[in-house]
Amino acid sequence: MKRAGEVALVLLAAAPEILRDLTLPEPAIAFQPLSAPSLRGTATGLGVLAVAVLAGLYLTSRRVLTQRAEQAERDLLTEQARADERTRLAAEMHDVVTHRLNLMVLHAGALKVAAKDDDVRKGAEELRTAGCQALEELRDLVGVLRSGRTARIPDVLPDRLANLVADSAATGLEVTLTEHGDADIISPAVRRTMYRVVQESLTNVHKHAPGAHTEITIHCGPSSVRAVIRNAAPPSTPDTAMGRSGSGLSGLRGRVEMVGGTLTAGPTDDGGFEVDAVLPAFVPT
Repeated sequence: MKRAGEVALVLLAAAPEILRDLTLPEPAIAFQPLSAPSLRGTATGLGVLAVAVLAGLYLTSRRVLTQRAEQAERDLLTEQARADERTRLAAEMHDVVTHRLNLMVLHAGALKVAAKDDDVRKGAEELRTAGCQALEELRDLVGVLRSGRTARIPDVLPDRLANLVADSAATGLEVTLTEHGDADIISPAVRRTMYRVVQESLTNVHKHAPGAHTEITIHCGPSSVRAVIRNAAPPSTPDTAMGRSGSGLSGLRGRVEMVGGTLTAGPTDDGGFEVDAVLPAFVPT
């Protein structure tokens, strides 16, 4: 312990000589203070850079705004063209289709008054009532086309399907309806589409196979709905004046595919015709 203290005293005494002989290395880079002209040049360069950046941002923003304005103008012109086309279609429907329906209703009313047979009078009244309902629906569609508003499509309840079949049976068509499952579990959009499938199929039977026995089968499952409308061969030759354009089935197929379903239609081996539509049980509305 005493010897360690002596060593410390010797080091303290020699410290000034050691520090005096110690030389530090020169720095690798010599830092010189900037002069006033250098500072002014640096500031000018930064200012030019800032102006260039701001000019680029301005030009980019202006280009984006111009593109948006041009797109908005194109959208406006497109919507105006659609509105003009809706107005033209509304005028055509009002002038042509409404006129024909009015004539049909008037003739049916005159037939009811002039007929002597009770069955004829009853049939004329049913025809007049159907014509009046068609006129109401057509006027609503014409109003939608003219105003451009969104039509409110009511839900089609299961009993409406039974009423649709009953209306066809009242005209003398031999038609049966068989339903499996619960139609309440499927979404409204699917119900409406299924209703239109049955409606269009029955219309085609009346036009192209009058009097043919028709079977309608509806299967409502947890994940899918299937509607099969099958008619036998017609007992007599259909009226060729009705035509067979196929536009009804084409439009119906498009409606079914819009909700994610499939539709097949074609003749059967016994000379009849079958429509088979498969739809998902639920689609967003």
